[in-house]
Amino acid sequence: MLVQAAEQAASGQSHPASTLYVVATPIGNLADIGLRALYLLAKADTLACEDTRHTQQLLRSYGLERPTAALLAVHQHNEAQAAQQVLERLAHGERVAYVSDAGTPAISDPGARLVAAVRAAGYRVMPLPGASSVTTLLSASGMTGEGGFVFQGFLPSKATERERAVQALAQEHRAVVLLEAPHRIEATAKAMAALGSRMITVGRELTKQFEQIHTMTAQDLHAWLCERPEHQRGEFALVVHERTEDSASSGEGDRVLQLLLPELPLKTAVRLTAEISGESKNALYERALELKNT
Repeated sequence: MLVQAAEQAASGQSHPASTLYVVATPIGNLADIGLRALYLLAKADTLACEDTRHTQQLLRSYGLERPTAALLAVHQHNEAQAAQQVLERLAHGERVAYVSDAGTPAISDPGARLVAAVRAAGYRVMPLPGASSVTTLLSASGMTGEGGFVFQGFLPSKATERERAVQALAQEHRAVVLLEAPHRIEATAKAMAALGSRMITVGRELTKQFEQIHTMTAQDLHAWLCERPEHQRGEFALVVHERTEDSASSGEGDRVLQLLLPELPLKTAVRLTAEISGESKNALYERALELKNT
């Protein structure tokens, strides 16, 4: 029934040959597929996929069967080489649809190099919009968005580089969208505590049965994760809300404390931080104790 609806909705539209179709797929809820996406998944000559087995499973969920020969693996480890195979198929007049494992390709998933190679070769790229964890969480975050937002993606995996990235993020006035995996979310939460009272909206298992969206201060994120084991399960998206005067001062105090604590006694670090940031010495002392224990 769904495939028939897709046929009726999209069959009369123009889907030119020698074109790469960048197709968004659901991030968790299978009902979020677009009719045009379904039509292309059924009709494209080649399906370029981040994971061919995952894509076959997705197709079968909608009652679609495509031969293995119609699927081409294009992932982060072979993207440059596989792009040449896509170009060859486009040169023969094929319609190639590219899908990542979930969501909109080429945002955080592979696909950007493929798109760039196709465009450089002079072929058309046609996007089919759909699910994205970035816009999904932004729409539910309640942040005003008056200054726009920045998509950061994943923070660095190494602790030192991650802390530097958070320090840079503290200076960003606009909202920032981050993604994170379950095995790294706790380390990220600890690093994000440096943002102090800046508000964060965390989205866990977006669009799925156990979806959870919660807004809190950055310094409370780690405690929230530790409240229940399920809080650390699933894929995460986070919106760091736009910087306000209150959150800016709090973030500055954390940043200075993190610089001084490794070099000075705790009370000296707190006193100097209070003089530099203008924040309460008592509040900074409590925060310094937390930082020492993490």
